[in-house]
Parts: sequence; C-alpha cells; structure tokens
Amino acid sequence: MPSPLRRRFLPLTALAAAAALALSACSATTGSGSASGDANGEIVWGVDGSLLSAGKMDPQTSQLDVTAMVQRAVLDSLVFQKADGSFVPWLAKKWEVSADGTAYTFHLRDDVTFTDGETFDAAAVKANFDRIADPATKSAQAASMLGGELYKGTEVIDPTTVKVSFSQPYAPFLQAASTAQLGFYAPKVLAEHSADLAAGGKDVTVGTGPFQLSSYTPDQEIVYTRNAKYAWAPEGEKAPAFKTLRVQILPEASVRSGSVSSGEIDLASQLPPNLVSQVKGSATVKSVQVPGLPYSLFLNEKNGVFADQKVREAFTRAIDVDTAVDKIFFGQFPRAWSILGPTTPGYDKSLEKSWPFDKDLANKLLDEAGWTQRGADGIRTKGGQRLTADWIAWTPVSDDHAALANAIQSDLKAVGFEVTRETLEPGAYNAKYGPKTFDITDWDFSGVDPDLLRSHLSTDGFQNASSVSDPKLDQLLKDGIATTDAAKRADVYAQIQQWNAKDDAIVPLYVTSAITAVGDKVSGLGFDIYGRPLFFGTSVK
Repeated sequence: MPSPLRRRFLPLTALAAAAALALSACSATTGSGSASGDANGEIVWGVDGSLLSAGKMDPQTSQLDVTAMVQRAVLDSLVFQKADGSFVPWLAKKWEVSADGTAYTFHLRDDVTFTDGETFDAAAVKANFDRIADPATKSAQAASMLGGELYKGTEVIDPTTVKVSFSQPYAPFLQAASTAQLGFYAPKVLAEHSADLAAGGKDVTVGTGPFQLSSYTPDQEIVYTRNAKYAWAPEGEKAPAFKTLRVQILPEASVRSGSVSSGEIDLASQLPPNLVSQVKGSATVKSVQVPGLPYSLFLNEKNGVFADQKVREAFTRAIDVDTAVDKIFFGQFPRAWSILGPTTPGYDKSLEKSWPFDKDLANKLLDEAGWTQRGADGIRTKGGQRLTADWIAWTPVSDDHAALANAIQSDLKAVGFEVTRETLEPGAYNAKYGPKTFDITDWDFSGVDPDLLRSHLSTDGFQNASSVSDPKLDQLLKDGIATTDAAKRADVYAQIQQWNAKDDAIVPLYVTSAITAVGDKVSGLGFDIYGRPLFFGTSVK
C-alpha cells in the first residue's frame, strides 16, 4: 500500500544513471575504499524505520524504500547494477536472454552459501521467485517487478542453471533481478518461517549477503554482523571491512541530524533539505537525485469533482509549485514537470515549463466547468454543491510535506477550491484507499525503469490511486515492456507522459534526492543508483 516513504522499481539497459545534486561531491557508485581500518569496528546508522515494526521487514512483500535499504545487507541479487546503468555478475556468473525476449537463463556461482549453511543454487532461486509470485504471499511490488501475470515460472535446468520465463517479452526483468525485492532467502526459511519474514529477526531473515541479522528490537535497532564467509561481492567490489552494522531506528530527522553531527552515530539517512545546514562537525552531506516518479498528487477520476478533466486541469494550474517547492525545500529539490524524474530513462524533457502556475487560467477552467457561483467563504458552488476535495495522507507526515500541503490548500482556496486534508493512521487510510473513497492522495516512488508507471496508470495497476482506465494507455504500458529497443521504449514512455500532461491524473510536484550525512569515521562508503548506502569496500577508522 502507499506510504510516505519512497517505493521503488528499474531498464534492461539504463539510459541514464542517478545524477548527483551537489551538496558535496557524490556519485551513485559503490565504495572502493581500502580494506585497512578496524576489522572489528562498528558503524552506527540512523534511519527512519518507524514503520518496519508494522510487518515491513520483508522486501518481497513490503513497498517501503527503507525495507530494501536496510535488508540489502542480508539479501544478494542475481546481478548488480552499476552507476552507469550497466549490469555485472553477482550471484549469477553470466546470463542469456532468449531471442524473443521471453526467457532469461542465469548461470550461477557454485561457491555461495546462505548464512545458515545451505547452498545457494537454482532451486533456491525458484523457491524465492515462486514465493513472490504466489498470490498467498500478497506481494504487490515485488510480484509486479517479477512480471505479475506475465511470469510463467522458474525452471531448474541443473543446480547452477536456472531459467525464468514470461508469457511475452519482459524488458525490465534484468533490472528487477538486481534489487533487494528479488533478493534471496534461505530455502529452509521459506519452508519453515515464510509467515514470519514480514516481522523479521534472527534465524528468520537469512540470506547470502555480506552481513547476517544478529538481533532485532522493533522500533529500536537492527544489528547486522559481518558474514565471515562472504566471498562473492559483485564484480569489482570488496566485502565490507568492519564487523558490525548497527541500525538505529530514529524516526525524527532532527535527531538523526544531531546525532551524526555529535558523533553519536556514524551515518544518517533520509535527511530533509531543511536540516542540511544543521549538520555540523566533521560529517559530510551527500545527495543523489532519485530516479522514478516524483512526489506527486494523485487525483481520483472516479470519485467526486475530479471526474471532470477541466477541474483536474484547473487544480493543476492553480498551484504555484515553483514558489512552494523552492521555499520549503531550500532549493535542493527541483520542481517536477513530468511523472518521470529527469534521471529516469525515457524522461520527456519537452514537458519542462509546459504547465506553469496560471491563476487566471484556473479560474477560467472552473467557470467553464460550471462552478460559477460562490459561497460566503469564497468557495465555488454548482447546483448547491461546494467545490471541495478530500486529501488523505498516510501517517507520519513530515513537516515539509505539511508545509507544502498548506501552500497548496492556500493556492486553491484563492480560486475558490476547498481542499480538506486528513492525516490518517494505516487502518483508517486503507479504509478509504481500498474502495477509492477519496479525492486526493500523495507519494513518490523511486525506480529507474519507466515501467514503474504501469502499476500507477494501468487499469488494474495496484497503485492506480487515480482510478485511471484507458484502453489506449493500457496498450502503451504493455508496449513499453514488450520491447528491448531503447528508442522504441523512449517513444512509448514519452507518449505516456504526454498523456498524463493532458489528462492530469497525476500532478508531479518535486523531484526528491536521497540525502545522507556521513561521519569521518567511515571510509569508502558507496551509494547505489537510488542514493542508498552500500557497504562494499567500506571500512571504519
């Protein structure tokens, strides 16, 4: 389900890597630091893991970005995606794609073991992929990344050869196979503790990764200990050169910022722009622009006033996005113009500056839509009905998102459009989100492959908060995954972005960056293409 923490997704060949936003020199690369340092050292990492205890410890079932971020320490993947978008071997030594694009055959390493002693082999790949695809698992995002209804199954050719098949060409699969969502648990865990994976814990969260989960205290900390046998880092990478990775659950961003400044923790992730200037001491701040769907508002076309496209367009043009984003995010996050961010392959640059703030046009469109009368409070009416929309937001709501919401509500009130906003706990949110009895909701979704739009815009998409149902759009979304030709894919996704620019189902507001503060005790820390910390080659002074 949607949440305020980013979700993700990635191309067969990436056309663009995540670009750095210069708070300090940084690139979406992995660490190449020397192995010198304290081999028994510890890195303390502060994250906002406030929702992990709500059964969100399993990347195969959770959509939270933080789940994949922390569990990457345990879960390896078949392939590894480098900063330039290319793929290199990891648990698979090599792979082939069938001529028709419907099958991927992976040749696995024969020296990999899970931390419970089991051998990683083709049967383990099949067990994990089939678990993700099983409807009983209730995996939304990972199942979609595995192709959803296109997934035909995984075949064990021999212990080190496995074939993954689809009912049609499925271009995004190689990227999907590089993520923690399609990472691997030990077969014994899947057989005996599958129902416990969402809660996580020692002897439950078991993988082949560079660390093993040693202890987990919900809402407090996760302790990972180095996997002493780890010798299969991705091509060109080294195993971490420290012993303990202690993840502290610190929901308050100001606490994470203050703790890394004082040296109480060594690493602070998920920092908002307003706290960048408050990072003190020897810590450095690094920022990587996140590819995918920018932070956006989703207008429900099947509920209330947004059934009228003119009302949706008026809503879009009534918001002074540039001013709000610049002031609230201190110029660190650029205003978004499309439903794909600039570092995402297929981004349609032609949409930039195409729908600026225009209060007069918003008023004109609302007049044309019949909302010509006004109540005593200035809110427009038609046939005795007020022009109002209900915005549901998932708890917790950050201060900057609250400020942005206030600015949006103020701009819309100026044209006679009332927006009421409800901050809801998960149960209450889902009670409205499930049956789509709301008008507006909000989130962003990280991912490099533009196929992420399929879950948001296809008629049966599991994240179709706008209730879009357009046969032509459905066909475009299918076309996008059915070819590996980069030029053809770019054309398809340009058409999809242009469709939204006319339909106004999704209103993109700003492009996020992953902001991390790193203490000087840490050496050789790298970042993946999403801006999440990677610990290959990392050492501790």
